[in-house]
Amino acid sequence: MPVAEGTPQTLYDKVFQDHIVDEKLDGTILLYIDRHLVHEVTSPQAFEGLKNAGRKVRRPDCTLATTDHNVPTTSRKALKDIASFILEDDSRTQCVTLEENVKDFGITYFGLSDKRQGIVHVIGPEQGFTLPGTTVVCGDSHTSTHGAFGALAFGIGTSEVEHVLATQCLITKRSKNMRIQVDGELAPGVSSKDVILHVIGKIGTAGGTASVIEFCGSVIRSLSMEARMSICNMSIEAGARAGMVAPDDITFEYLKGKPLAPKYGSDEWNKAVAYWRSLSSDPGAKYDVDVFIDGKDIIPTVTWGTSPEDVVPITGVVPDPETFPTEAKKQAGRRMLEYMGLTAGTPMEDIVVDKVFIGSCTNSRIEDLRAAAQVVKGKHIASNIKRALIVPGSGLVKDQAEAEGLHKTFLDAGFEWREAGCSMCLGMNPDILSPKERCASTSNRNFEGRQGAKGRTHLMSPVMAAAAAIVGKLADVRKLSEYQGSPHIEAAVNPEVAPTAKAHPDERIETDDTEKEMLTDQPEDSSPQVNTSLPKSPGGVGLPKFTVLRGIAAPMDKANIDTDAIIPKQFLKTIKRTGLGKALFYEMRFRADGSENPNFVLNREPYRGSRIIVCTGENFGCGSSREHAPWALNDFGVKTVIAPSFADIFFNNSFKNGMLMIALPDRADLAAVHAEAVAGREVEVDLPNQVIRAADGRVLCAFEVEEFRKHCLINGLDDIGLTMQLDDKIAEFERKMSRETPWLDGSGYLKRKGMGGKLAVKAAPVPKTNRGEDKKEPLEW
Repeated sequence: MPVAEGTPQTLYDKVFQDHIVDEKLDGTILLYIDRHLVHEVTSPQAFEGLKNAGRKVRRPDCTLATTDHNVPTTSRKALKDIASFILEDDSRTQCVTLEENVKDFGITYFGLSDKRQGIVHVIGPEQGFTLPGTTVVCGDSHTSTHGAFGALAFGIGTSEVEHVLATQCLITKRSKNMRIQVDGELAPGVSSKDVILHVIGKIGTAGGTASVIEFCGSVIRSLSMEARMSICNMSIEAGARAGMVAPDDITFEYLKGKPLAPKYGSDEWNKAVAYWRSLSSDPGAKYDVDVFIDGKDIIPTVTWGTSPEDVVPITGVVPDPETFPTEAKKQAGRRMLEYMGLTAGTPMEDIVVDKVFIGSCTNSRIEDLRAAAQVVKGKHIASNIKRALIVPGSGLVKDQAEAEGLHKTFLDAGFEWREAGCSMCLGMNPDILSPKERCASTSNRNFEGRQGAKGRTHLMSPVMAAAAAIVGKLADVRKLSEYQGSPHIEAAVNPEVAPTAKAHPDERIETDDTEKEMLTDQPEDSSPQVNTSLPKSPGGVGLPKFTVLRGIAAPMDKANIDTDAIIPKQFLKTIKRTGLGKALFYEMRFRADGSENPNFVLNREPYRGSRIIVCTGENFGCGSSREHAPWALNDFGVKTVIAPSFADIFFNNSFKNGMLMIALPDRADLAAVHAEAVAGREVEVDLPNQVIRAADGRVLCAFEVEEFRKHCLINGLDDIGLTMQLDDKIAEFERKMSRETPWLDGSGYLKRKGMGGKLAVKAAPVPKTNRGEDKKEPLEW
């Protein structure tokens, strides 16, 4: 429901309310998006959809693209172009396709030869592209990082990437308000990563479902922006839609001088800061959920299992699943111990590590590197450590670290000093774990196979990972270094070591006219900020209509089935929406030798052709925002999943693809449907009447579905076409935004003086391919 005038509002309420373009009676909202970050993995199909429908990018000035997930982090001294630099075919295709798309659509792009290239969630804040009070989206679940600035930032699927590119809006509903207040002080040696791991351990990976978390309290206020970003980054691991911290003087200080932020001291800056200060939650604002944590209860924390909620203090031991409260949790715990190669009762500090990774969008910023360097200075990695990687989050972070001499500290200690990229966080590039290798990692997920097939991941802070590298085991950093406070606080920017690296492209464009032309030869926008060539037709591409679905339902009994389990990362390197069905539940469907696992339900009769899945475990689809999971289900033939609860992003993505996700929180209802599935009998899902029937016509239960989603499914409506019918409202909102918050317009900051009004950055030329992407073929669903 809309917030009544005069009612105290939360930070989330204020930012959300300020971006409403249109609101329906059922609560469906058209939300304006200020900032859109794009990378190579979740964008190819979105751009393909635009081309097939003859649509343009509405706001190229508010869109920023880079390559990060697939790129190698090896030396780029011999880099000529991305097509010859990336050796793996699928990775190269995705990256080359992005370069072709940004060129075709006039989008600002930081390529591998640009110092500003890096992980999207590092470069956005670093450039000042991320600003307080904005809405920020990206086809990546860890977009929640940007909430540290008081931005409403969240991950979206590829269908929504296409929607934002075409309309600069999203169709959504209000989330719940959740507050996590961390008061007191952090003990010496405790990092912000320990804070968020402690929080997730306390509330679980579904604790924030359907909510936006506001982090507050004296501990949060004491943290630097980089430390706050680490906390908001992992809000998604707590099931939340987003995480936010109210902007304050620490925020404003960070933004001073950032290339894309308002110019410090100008009237625009002063007006922006006045608005940003008004965003703090009002006294008396109501939260749906409140969690209070005492900072003194947090000590260095590590994960032991295959979910971010499986945490223990470094001083603890591997838990015994037999002590868990339910049989389902006991079974899950036994599986995790087997996968991780651990024995209950083993002290965490006795666990031997093979590799160490310090990087990712969670912990690859300059403070992370400073803190880690302080631990390893004058020491050397243990003899059993096969590899220890330091991967800066951007080229500018790398430059800054080198200016401070941090790279020498790491190299002297035996670490590898790499180029910017996602690297070993997710195993989509050459930096991966081998089967059964154990990694001390500063990344954000420890799902099965996350860092490489059969790899074993323990999540921790940068200083804890550094300590593990030196000791050769999981280690308590407090035994290696003397701390007076939090490592992040001690590593925060000091005026004496203020950043020296400037935000500029590769030096070659300063001296080479050809290189300069490559980066600046871009056509002007057709207007200062908005494309005027949008199609006026209310029609869209359309989806198959969904009314009644009848068939055998396949029973599944596992909780927290994450997107990496639905489709492992090695199958994500595609520029098409189709062909992913063969990879669905790959690790469960197939043995190591490639043969079918006869115990998996979809390999048994009568379930092989099931179009319906009934899962008794909660939180189905948790994990990544990548849309490949619903694509794989859809391509396999699954049109409906019935479960007690779903992860928000997966839930939204599925409906965007014409699939019906049914949440049955009532256990009796779920049990009735599950019984039919176990018996191998058909069930009927009747969407118009919102009921599920047995084969004999008995109504097993009713189900809820939002009226707007139902309307779109039944009529096969395309969201983009619907939104474009509101073009006049969107345009009016943009005019108002330009008047009231002019610092959000990109018409000024993406132009460089002396370049004839051309956009400042573009993709380098790309070799022509014969993939036939220019053919106007209909979308494949």
